[in-house]
Amino acid sequence: MSDLVIDTHAAVWYFSKSPKMSETARTAVNNAVANGNLIILPTISIVEIVYLIEKGRLIPQTLSSLRQYLKLPNSSFTTQDLTAGITQTLAQIPRTIVPDMPDRIIAATALHLSLPLVTKDRKIQALQSIQIIW
Repeated sequence: MSDLVIDTHAAVWYFSKSPKMSETARTAVNNAVANGNLIILPTISIVEIVYLIEKGRLIPQTLSSLRQYLKLPNSSFTTQDLTAGITQTLAQIPRTIVPDMPDRIIAATALHLSLPLVTKDRKIQALQSIQIIW
C-alpha cells in the first residue's frame, strides 16, 4: 500500500466511524496508517467542512477534532495545500465530468501526486486517469 489522497466525505466518515464508508475504503486507510503511509487531505476539504458546518450539515466539533488529529506528532493524516502544480493539473479534470470545483481540486491533487483517491463520489469515479478506492 502507498500514500493515499482522501476526499472530504471519506475523511469525515472515517473519523466518525460512519457506516457510510465502504469496508474497502476503510481497510485501505487503516492499512496505510498501519504501514506508516500518509493519508493526504487536500486543504479544500477543510474549506468544505467549514461550509458544511455553516449549513448545519456537520457539527462544529468535526472541524476541531480533525484539526487536533492533524496536529498529532505521529498522525498519518496530513494536508496538501493547493499549489501551482495542482492548479495546472486541474485542466486534466474535465468540468463536464466533475463540475464541482472542490471535487475537481481534490481529483487534481490525487492526479498531480500520482496517488490513489479514496472517494465515494460517482463523478470523480468516472475519471479514467485516477485510481479510485471505494
